[in-house]
Amino acid sequence: MIHKIDLRSDTVTNPTPEMLQAMFAAPVGDDVYGEDPTVNALEEKAAAMFGMEAGLFCPSGTMTNQIAIKVHTAPLTEVICDVTSHIHQYEGGGIAFNSAASTALVHGERGKMTPQQVEAHIRPLDNVHFPETRLVSLENTCNKGGGAFYTLDEIAAISAICKRHSLALHLDGARVFNALAASGDSAKDYGLYFDSISVCLSKGLGAPVGSVLLGSKAFIKRARRVRKVLGGGMRQAGYLAAACIYALDHHVERLQEDHKKAKELEATLLHANYVESVLPVDTNIVIFKLNDRFSDAEFVQALAKQNILASSFGQQMIRFVTHLDITDQMQQHLLQTLEALNEQTVTA
Repeated sequence: MIHKIDLRSDTVTNPTPEMLQAMFAAPVGDDVYGEDPTVNALEEKAAAMFGMEAGLFCPSGTMTNQIAIKVHTAPLTEVICDVTSHIHQYEGGGIAFNSAASTALVHGERGKMTPQQVEAHIRPLDNVHFPETRLVSLENTCNKGGGAFYTLDEIAAISAICKRHSLALHLDGARVFNALAASGDSAKDYGLYFDSISVCLSKGLGAPVGSVLLGSKAFIKRARRVRKVLGGGMRQAGYLAAACIYALDHHVERLQEDHKKAKELEATLLHANYVESVLPVDTNIVIFKLNDRFSDAEFVQALAKQNILASSFGQQMIRFVTHLDITDQMQQHLLQTLEALNEQTVTA
């Protein structure tokens, strides 16, 4: 019997038995006092992986992003980001609420901004009609871009522009390890280009909770104060941090399996008579547009009848996200179901 196949997101995973064992065995202390040894170990580990000086453990990627924006900006300043970016689309208007800053929205390709686009959106400092550009934020991988990713060379080119204009550069690395798995780039090199990095451990890596914000020691000192104000100070958080450490040690290399499954889904969907188009699949996100054989609601319902959960991602758009809870048996059932839908008649 096939258990529920949940493709709505890679946030839906459950801790593995080995991860749970690591959590139960974790030594803990009061992290607000800086006395949780497992949290400290996670922060140091993540910082070293990305060539940064220090880290700050937080409950969510939204919090790490919002803290970074708050530290980098001030009221009446502006953040350059893609129009589809998570910080603009999915963080509840937090840039305005938390930082009293505005956004300069770039219409990139699949969520990726070019260096030329970034430079074109930098405001002139001598014109009081405009907010002051203070920060550029990249998202890697790009969720609404179907898992598209920046390579290190592309990041370096945007970083050079930021340095030339004295702007900070932030990375929303919600799925950064997926990007690294696909590009073959080194995580440690990111520290050469970014002033801050948000690393999420609860998506592709399968931890139940947690993101780490990385930066210089001075930046993280300020970030820790903002975390406190936002209510993100945690006490014996080492139980959660232990899951994140386990994920970093054991779940990074296996991301290639998720990418392989996503490519298999892409191949099947490209030949489906109910699909109009599929965004190129680079990592573990598959976004496709249905033709008029199904509405997006009908398609999601048809999958649900086969114990498959998926997300509508806008008008006639569907998103699948592969992850470590999708077994080979589940994948075969999913592929067979997608093929069978070629013959299915929609019923009211």
